[in-house]
Amino acid sequence: MQGGNGLLMGRLRVRYLLGFWLFVLSGVAFLDRTNISIAGLQISHQYGLTNQSLGWIFSAFLIGYAGLQIPAGWLSSRTGPRKVLTIGVLLWGVTTAITALLPSHIQHAVLFLIALRLLLGASESVVYPAANQFVARWVPLRERGVINGLIFAGVGAGSGLTPPLLNWLIMNYTWRAAFWFSAILGFIAALIWWKIARDAPEEHPSITAAELVEIQEGVGMQAAAFEKPVISWRAMLHRRDLLALIAGYFSFGYIAWIFFSWFFLYMAQVRGFDLKSSADFAMLPFLSMTVCCLIGGVMSDSITRRWGLRAGRCGLASVASAATALFLILGSQVHSPRLAGVILAGGAGALYISQSSFWSVSVDIAGNNSGVFSSMINMGAQIGGAVTASLTPWIAQRYGWTTSFAIAAALAIFSAVCWMTVHPERPLVIEPQRLDRSESAIRAAAFSEQAKGNM
Repeated sequence: MQGGNGLLMGRLRVRYLLGFWLFVLSGVAFLDRTNISIAGLQISHQYGLTNQSLGWIFSAFLIGYAGLQIPAGWLSSRTGPRKVLTIGVLLWGVTTAITALLPSHIQHAVLFLIALRLLLGASESVVYPAANQFVARWVPLRERGVINGLIFAGVGAGSGLTPPLLNWLIMNYTWRAAFWFSAILGFIAALIWWKIARDAPEEHPSITAAELVEIQEGVGMQAAAFEKPVISWRAMLHRRDLLALIAGYFSFGYIAWIFFSWFFLYMAQVRGFDLKSSADFAMLPFLSMTVCCLIGGVMSDSITRRWGLRAGRCGLASVASAATALFLILGSQVHSPRLAGVILAGGAGALYISQSSFWSVSVDIAGNNSGVFSSMINMGAQIGGAVTASLTPWIAQRYGWTTSFAIAAALAIFSAVCWMTVHPERPLVIEPQRLDRSESAIRAAAFSEQAKGNM
């Protein structure tokens, strides 16, 4: 390590710096994917769109995002998080810029917007599988909850800053200015990630020998490096708890995207707030997500050290999901618009206490295969989000918003039940091509013993 910059990175720990920048990328990703919900009223007026048409546009992003999850996970595992994330962020910046260039009087605007959101979803699909691959290679087991909590706190931060910031740009300029801002921010974030990131700790020029040893001891044999990591499809697909995690994350995505897609319009159209007040109250769920995601990560690691992986990952997530259901029911039924906004924001926060667990469990179980394993789980969340983007306004129109939130609450209970069947304390037994069966079993047993020692 050379000079003051290297000394600073050494003091901060390189993995913490990279974890922080993944928080930034996560925030930019959600700024880009939720900007259309804030600009939805203006875009609807300009192109003559209905709420149902907006729902199709919202869903298009999630279909593109979900459809490429497994290829994104495979690329992240094979290529590494540095290159995959850089290209992905640059592509979604280009897509956002093209949206800003869409002519005002273009015919069939809804079709163009659907196509652009599909492309945006496809380019953003790499974000979290690549981030999870970073966690598998860089983050010791005892810190995974905290680092994943930090990364996914970017979801709340990006989404929370979106309403007031983009609303200011829209009111003072146009909705196109908001999209240009999102695109430029993405380009800058991608270039910085390329400059500071490396795929593995031993490749980073600023890492100290002490931190390298700390990482290697902390990740254990589960993250043993191979020249070409073996993707153990058979071992992953035979996990009974994989389906439980996918189903649980489907429920998570369904609930989360009510806030991402419809909360701003819900506060404006149903609770009677003006544009500025809606933007202010639309911040609350995302600020709650940010804080509770960080708290959830810390709690997950703390409980894991004291009572083991099942309690720290699964028990915490199950309780948080049940609390989410309670908040959603109460918030949708109170008469005071302001109180409703606060209680529903509490539900968003409770939901995000469980966020770190989904991704930490992926690394705990799959290790070097976590990019692919987590992408299959994440696909469930995006399908859930695509369903809610189109289904929620349909249910609200026919049965009322109270029913829409009641269905989300039922899915939160379902997610709590799914978590009871997950076993992160049982990692995959992967048989790399360079190892025979007996040596692979020894490695899996060594990691299992180390995990118990870290609890």
